Amino acid sequence: MRLVLIGDGDSPHLLKWARALVDQVELWAASTRGFAPEFSFLIPEDRRLALNTHPAHGGGNLAVIQQLPKLGQWLAKVDADWLHPHYLTSHGTLAWAARKGWRLRARIVGSAWGSDILVTPNQGWGYRWLTRQVLQACTLTTSDSEHMAARMRELGAGEVMTFPFGLEALPKQNVRKQPWLFFANRGLEPIYRPHRVIDAFAAIAAQRPEAQLRVANDGSLREALQAQVRSLGLDDRVEFLGRLDAVSQGRHYAHARWFLSLPESDSVSVSVLEAMAHECLPVLSDLPANHELLGEGRHGLILSDPDELTRLPARLAALADDAHIDAMGAANRAWVAQNALFGPAVKRFVARLNAL
Repeated sequence: MRLVLIGDGDSPHLLKWARALVDQVELWAASTRGFAPEFSFLIPEDRRLALNTHPAHGGGNLAVIQQLPKLGQWLAKVDADWLHPHYLTSHGTLAWAARKGWRLRARIVGSAWGSDILVTPNQGWGYRWLTRQVLQACTLTTSDSEHMAARMRELGAGEVMTFPFGLEALPKQNVRKQPWLFFANRGLEPIYRPHRVIDAFAAIAAQRPEAQLRVANDGSLREALQAQVRSLGLDDRVEFLGRLDAVSQGRHYAHARWFLSLPESDSVSVSVLEAMAHECLPVLSDLPANHELLGEGRHGLILSDPDELTRLPARLAALADDAHIDAMGAANRAWVAQNALFGPAVKRFVARLNAL
């Protein structure tokens, strides 16, 4: 079975899909940017197309659309069984347009990532119309939460497979947790509300002098966040780490007891799954997918409205003082092992493509 990944070849998420698929299909890939070096070990150069554009996070990427003829002509030569775009309002649009414009026999299996379904269609009728066209053109779609899958069906999707964008393997976890160490690693962009992460930590730090926060990742808000930390007098309690590789992130997950993730919109986040696999207790925003993550047998907190910040230190203290707190972390890890490993899910996915 010949399958073409269509997405951002510099993204670690697309690379993760490539690693999971490479032994199960004849894998090709088209990237709107370039390709991360690791792709050269997975897919031969003559099976890759780099469009070398520079899409902006906020959209309005005319340069990407201008590359459609080049993509369509390449896909016509590839003659794949499946086009597999990732992030439906951009790469899904390219796959849909290329299939129509070049009359490709390939069918489309689209993977939604979160904001392409939960945010973009709400920005106007044009975006909503485009999202509907892409979803209706897909023979199969994938979602990482039941909440997002339901929204996809409302927008016109047919068959949706739902499974977490889970871990490739369980991390080793043999490090003693630091009781009041917090870790956060979502992007420093408005959608992830890093200011709220700082506000939440400030409420905790006011009552727990031993509390520390490590902030990984980067983004457009970094300078504003550092100024916020200074204004709160927390310079010696909050450390900005920048972008980290997987090994470095693993060390911070391993030592931290708590993981902070408070975006305004999200599906099931792989960062939260990683934290749970490292036996962290997550503190999450009040979103449907987060309620799915912290269902029966999992442990952490949902932080709903701004008033909850005043109650957060007491809620955390109640968990921290529980004699079974280590068992709570272990239960989170056990749930990830049972339900959120990526390899078994992708095998089911490929089996479904074969059946179709």
